[in-house]
Amino acid sequence: RAQEPCPKLLKIIPMASASISPPPLWGASLRGCSRHGSGVRLEPGGGLAGCVAGVVRSVKDTLSSQFVEDCKGVVQRLTLQEHKMVWNRTTHLWNDYEKVIHQRTNTAPFELAPPEDGAGVAVRVMKPLDAAELSLETVYEKFHPSVQSFTDVLGHYISGERPKGIQETEQMLKVGTVLTGVGELVLDSNTIRLQPPKQGLRYYLSSADFDALLQKQQASVRLWKVLAVLSGFATCAVLFFLLRKQYRHRRERQRLEQLQEEFRRAQEQRLARQEGAEAPKNACVICLSNAKACVFLECGHVCSCSECYRALQDPKACPICRQPIARVVPLYNS
Repeated sequence: RAQEPCPKLLKIIPMASASISPPPLWGASLRGCSRHGSGVRLEPGGGLAGCVAGVVRSVKDTLSSQFVEDCKGVVQRLTLQEHKMVWNRTTHLWNDYEKVIHQRTNTAPFELAPPEDGAGVAVRVMKPLDAAELSLETVYEKFHPSVQSFTDVLGHYISGERPKGIQETEQMLKVGTVLTGVGELVLDSNTIRLQPPKQGLRYYLSSADFDALLQKQQASVRLWKVLAVLSGFATCAVLFFLLRKQYRHRRERQRLEQLQEEFRRAQEQRLARQEGAEAPKNACVICLSNAKACVFLECGHVCSCSECYRALQDPKACPICRQPIARVVPLYNS
């Protein structure tokens, strides 16, 4: 089969670095591919991962700007964006709000060609709108402020929305723009095509060169690494806090269980002593072990010892008649 060499003046940069993630740029190493494309060959139907830099050139017809004369391009994006102020009921402030109400994108077939005409083979660019980064130049931008009457202004304050106007924007990828494309190179019917990769990697069409694009991706990778480290530290701190809280809760529960067990044993020993000994004739009606030592006034009942009286809940009441205890008179047995 015939093999087509890549043009020497059309810069083809191999992806010699390892995978860059996240987001991935390219993870394949291209062997035998020099920085300027000398010695690189594409087999018909085969794919080659690489980066192509060249000048944008239309294949057929070009797109003309609707607002700027003598402005030709291959990608045209018309956007109508609404600007308004919205009342925030939480912060009680007016916030800017933007909404795209209409957007249309027109494309024309184009290719990346060498800077000099006839100096090499051009590369046909496929599906430019699928590129993750498509560099478009703003050629026209105009803001149309909204005209409002007093009644409209009053209604807008009541509804909580104040329209500011409509912004009209036109962006184009001009003919003659130097563009860098990162994707999959395929030879099909003596035509080299640059298309989105099949391995799920990203597709780029940027006005920046490959080194700047690579530095941008590496900076994004460093940012993701820093975020991953911070997220790991935050996760460890949260886990430590939860484990510490669980440990303290368990220790407190064990302490309460130990106190309950000690109280239960003390009660059993006390009951055992009471069963073995006869209760005194003037025994406290609450504990049945100590002698009565208090006179409750105003009811006058003598029914409790001093310890049981102090253990009564506030407001203290007589355990016999349930009348409130105004004062207590100590009882001395002679």
